[in-house]
Amino acid sequence: MSVETAPWLFDVIDGTWPAASYHEQGPWLLRTGQGGGSRVSAASAERPVDDNEITAAEEAMRAMDQRPLFMIRPGDDALDAQLQARGYAIKDPVTAYACPVAQLTDVAMPRVTVLEVWEPLAIMREIWAEAGIGPARLAVMARAEGPRTGLLARFNDKPGGAAFVAIHTGVAMVHALEILPHQRQQGLGKWMMRGAAHWAAKQGADTLAVVCTRENDAANALYSGLGMSVVGQYHYRILQGEETRT
Repeated sequence: MSVETAPWLFDVIDGTWPAASYHEQGPWLLRTGQGGGSRVSAASAERPVDDNEITAAEEAMRAMDQRPLFMIRPGDDALDAQLQARGYAIKDPVTAYACPVAQLTDVAMPRVTVLEVWEPLAIMREIWAEAGIGPARLAVMARAEGPRTGLLARFNDKPGGAAFVAIHTGVAMVHALEILPHQRQQGLGKWMMRGAAHWAAKQGADTLAVVCTRENDAANALYSGLGMSVVGQYHYRILQGEETRT
């Protein structure tokens, strides 16, 4: 599917889910992830590259103790083919969604269904940890420089889920949205997104966005069901046959 990518998408991803550091090297923007996942570890190209420049990026990532990993954005078709020829596999195709904040603030929030909390509470850390979101990703949240908050969902007077929201250039992006397995099928995901929109509106943001892997059927159905539009797609290329690095 051909999708027109919002011009702000990748800037907002970096602004709301930032790497530990960024390094410009020739055509590359290199990210130091410190174990925080693909979004904060992948290299991206600012122009077409040759094989020598790919090799230089690989060496730089290994020097950071990171496995070579590249973000393939719209327009990176040539790089995608070059990496495939070098033995790189596709990793985590991603879809980005967005909508006007006002689209999700038309319904009043039920009392104490979604709480705005920053710093994250212990129960939020436990919910994230159960989903594999540990200290390295919590460190990513702490690095976000704009307005930010955590969200804690509750259902039947018990914790139901957690999420992180941050704002960059007027766009509020939701990250790390997790609902506890025993609290699913209760509509909490929708309330979490609406809670994020209500918080974003108070901060003056005009757009709400989120990204998820294309294989996450439940998340894609949630965002589509809320009337959010697809505003971009991308994937990663990771080198096969190389030991994973942190």
